Amino acid sequence: MNIVKKIKKKLSSLGPGSVVAAAFIGPGTITMCSIAGAQFGYSLVWALIISILITLVIQSTVVRISIVSAKPLSKLLINQFRNKYLKFLSIFLLISAIFVGNAAYEAGNISGSVLGLELIFNDELDVFGLNGYVVLTGLIAFLIIFFGNNKFLERILISLVLVMSISFIFTVFLVGVDFSELISPSNFFKIPDGSLLIIAGLIGTTVVPYNIFLHAALVNEKWGSKNDLKDASFDTVFSILIGGIISLCILLTAAGLDKSNITNAIDLANNLEPLYGSFSKFVLAIGLFSAGLTSSITAPLAAAYVVNGCLDLGLNRKSLVFKFIALLVLLIGLFSSFFQINSIEIIKFAQITNGILLPLVVIFLFVLANNKLLVSKTNNLFQNIISFLVVVFCLLLCFRSILKVFS
Repeated sequence: MNIVKKIKKKLSSLGPGSVVAAAFIGPGTITMCSIAGAQFGYSLVWALIISILITLVIQSTVVRISIVSAKPLSKLLINQFRNKYLKFLSIFLLISAIFVGNAAYEAGNISGSVLGLELIFNDELDVFGLNGYVVLTGLIAFLIIFFGNNKFLERILISLVLVMSISFIFTVFLVGVDFSELISPSNFFKIPDGSLLIIAGLIGTTVVPYNIFLHAALVNEKWGSKNDLKDASFDTVFSILIGGIISLCILLTAAGLDKSNITNAIDLANNLEPLYGSFSKFVLAIGLFSAGLTSSITAPLAAAYVVNGCLDLGLNRKSLVFKFIALLVLLIGLFSSFFQINSIEIIKFAQITNGILLPLVVIFLFVLANNKLLVSKTNNLFQNIISFLVVVFCLLLCFRSILKVFS
C-alpha cells in the first residue's frame, strides 16, 4: 500500500517535464522519425536513444540550476558577461533565436495540427474562405495561453502526451517489431550512407533550445526549495523518457512498414490505411493533431519567457506584456498558415541563430553547474565528461544547421 501511495505522490508531482516532452514531440520530430525509420529501418534507433540521453542531461542540469539559484536562466546567462557589448550580443542572440525562431516555426506547428484534423475528418473545413482547422487550432492555443495558469497547462499537456502515447504505441503494435533485427549488433552505431543529416535531424528536433528556457521558468514557478529537487528530477526523467518512447514508436512504425516513400506523418498514415484499415489512420491522425497542438502552445510561451527574462520584465504569466509576446508569436504563425506564407529568409535566420545558440547555452549551463557560488552540488568528474560529450554533439548540430542553410 505504501508503494502505491509513493507512486501516486510521484505521479502527482509531474508538471514542467511533461511540458518539455510535449514541446519536443512536434511535427518536426514526427517527420524526422518517420524518415529515419522509412529510409534506414532500425539502423538509426541508436541516434534517437542518444538524442534522448542528451536531452536528459541538459534538462536535468537546467532543473538543478533553476531550483538552487531560484533565478531566471536567461538572466543567469546574460550576467556571465561583464562587458556591456557582450551582454547586448547575448540578449540579441537569445531573442533572435527564441522569439524570431519560434515565430518562424509556429506556422509549421499549427500546420501539423491542421493536417491531423484533416486526416481525422477526411476533408478540409472552409470558414469564410479560411481554413477552419487553422481557426480551431489557433482558438484552442489562444484560450490556453491567455486564460490558463501553469497547473491547467500542465494538465492539458499531460493529457495530450498521454493521447500521443496511446496513438503511436497502438500503431507500432499494429505494424509489429522485428526484435531480432532491432537488437542486432550490426545496427548499433551504424551510420548508413546518406544518413548523417538525418542523424543530426533526430538530435536537433529533440534537443530544442527553447525547451531549456521554458523548463527553467516552469521549474522556478512550481518548486521553490532545494528539498523539491528529487521530485523535479523524477518529473524530468519520467516525462522525457515517455517522450522518447513516443519518438521511438514513430520510428519503429515507419521501419516496420518498409516503405521508402514515407517522408512525413501524412505518408505514414496513408501507408497504414490499406494494410490495417481506416481506424489505424484515424489513431495516427489524433497523435499528429496532439503533437502539433502541444508545440503550438509551448513555442509562444517559451518566446515570452525568454523575452521577458532578457529584458527584465518579470516572468508572471498573468502580465499583459507576457501575454502580448506569446500571442504575437501565435498570431504570426496563424497569419502564415492562413496565407501559406513560407518566409525562407526568416527561417534561415532562425536556423542559424538556433544552431549557434544551442552550444553556447549548453556550455554556459555546464559552467554554471560547476559554479560553487551558485550551485551547492556541483558536477562531479563523470558528469563533466558527459557534459563535454553533449557539448560536442551540440557543436555538430550547430554545424549541421549552418550547413543546411547554405546548402
